[in-house]
Amino acid sequence: MNGAESLLTTFVASGVNTCFANPGTSEMHFVAALDRQAEMRCVLGLFEGVVTGAADGYARMTGMPACTLLHLGPGLGNGIANLHNARRAQVPVINVVGDHAIEHQALDAPLHSDIQSLASAVSGWVHHSTSAINVPKDAARAVQAALSPPGQVATLMLPADCAWDESSGPAAPLAPEAACEVPSEHIEAVAKLLQRHEGDVALLLSHPATVGDALNKLDRIARHTNATLLGDTFLTRIERGQGRTDVKRIPYFAESAMIELAKYRHVVRIGAREPVSFFAYPGRPSQLAPEGTSFHLLARRHEDIDAALDALIERLGVPSVVAPSQHACPDVPSGEITTEGLGLAIGATLPADAIIVNEGATSTGGIPTATAGAPPHDWLDLTGGAIGQGIPVAIGAAIACPGRRVLSLNGDGSAMYTIQGLWTQAREQLDVTTVVFSNRKYSILQIEFMRTGTLNPGPKAMSMLDLSNPDLDFVALAKSMGVPGARVQSLEELSSALSLSYSQPGPYMIEVPC
Repeated sequence: MNGAESLLTTFVASGVNTCFANPGTSEMHFVAALDRQAEMRCVLGLFEGVVTGAADGYARMTGMPACTLLHLGPGLGNGIANLHNARRAQVPVINVVGDHAIEHQALDAPLHSDIQSLASAVSGWVHHSTSAINVPKDAARAVQAALSPPGQVATLMLPADCAWDESSGPAAPLAPEAACEVPSEHIEAVAKLLQRHEGDVALLLSHPATVGDALNKLDRIARHTNATLLGDTFLTRIERGQGRTDVKRIPYFAESAMIELAKYRHVVRIGAREPVSFFAYPGRPSQLAPEGTSFHLLARRHEDIDAALDALIERLGVPSVVAPSQHACPDVPSGEITTEGLGLAIGATLPADAIIVNEGATSTGGIPTATAGAPPHDWLDLTGGAIGQGIPVAIGAAIACPGRRVLSLNGDGSAMYTIQGLWTQAREQLDVTTVVFSNRKYSILQIEFMRTGTLNPGPKAMSMLDLSNPDLDFVALAKSMGVPGARVQSLEELSSALSLSYSQPGPYMIEVPC
């Protein structure tokens, strides 16, 4: 058994059975080993940003890492933007980055680079294997590191000779660290604050407090104490829809966020940080909460949030019965395409147990409200702000959850970053509906241009934010990669196209001019 075979066998024994790959010459022994490891599914991406984004989406839906296979430093570099998003999402991802054989590294061959530095920028754990004998132990440690609460990116560099030399055989799985206990004084302080029942407290949530039992417990606590549930602007994953609590979000634009946060004298952080603006603006504060707001910490993301909520429920005497969400599912809309109408069309047609991947930027503002009463679904956000996540994350979510339809919402500019992902969707016959909102411009940047205080942009500046001349044809792009689709002109056509895509297996593209 060579090093590559021992690595794959260790991964499978540790529960890692999916690999998203874009290999090169230094990874050929890993590729050959795939033929001898039937339990490892390998999915080819035509660009490393697709590979890393897919691993992110997979982890968000399973809680387990997939591994990526990347070619040397340049391959890792191509995938870094979506690894940045995965790092911000705090989900488990394992990168296997091929490297030159150890003796070859000193020769400074053309593809040689400082992989360690590149990996360190987006990884919580980085290691360079030094022999085939050590590879299986290194693989087990990588899985253990990735699963360290709440989850992190782990990068293992695999020199080519460590893959082809004889190894010692697979290593036994290593148990990940347990979540840290929340200090009892945090629970007691928050309990005393909530006992006031004065309605001036926001419970500020982030992953993993937005899924499963944690979200249900928080809903009960908020109802019992007259507190407000408030989510981060962009969440790793949140469970939404009929029968589930509808969590208000901190708005993206700083002015709106400040208005929302001004409603609360006290903000309790549960897996969340103190909110700050995404960018600095001339003459405006970067801290979003008004002066005088008191922040309180219940639990950090690596701590045992579920146990802390159980203790808080007991301390407050919270009843177990919670009324289900009463939001209504919207009717199918008609007429011309508007931002509000987009939300209604999506909310009216969304199938049960769908997964929404949102990277629609300025076109999706009406969708959260319109889908609050839709059938139960999961919602995944652009956590790190690096665009080009929507199509890849949809790939990972679809592979993680076969039988569930994934709805991928994308701005046209964002979609072009990782449009190659459509080819992977077609090759794997994934149940993904990709919607591209085609306004033929970087609309968010046009807004931000004005907000930075730069007035009266000229034609050269505006041309940098424009996506016309020539116009992009997303239906044709999708067709060229094996994905059928349609361009719609009205809300009726959009609703029909969505319903059609949900009724048949495989991927589908819908281009929406807006």
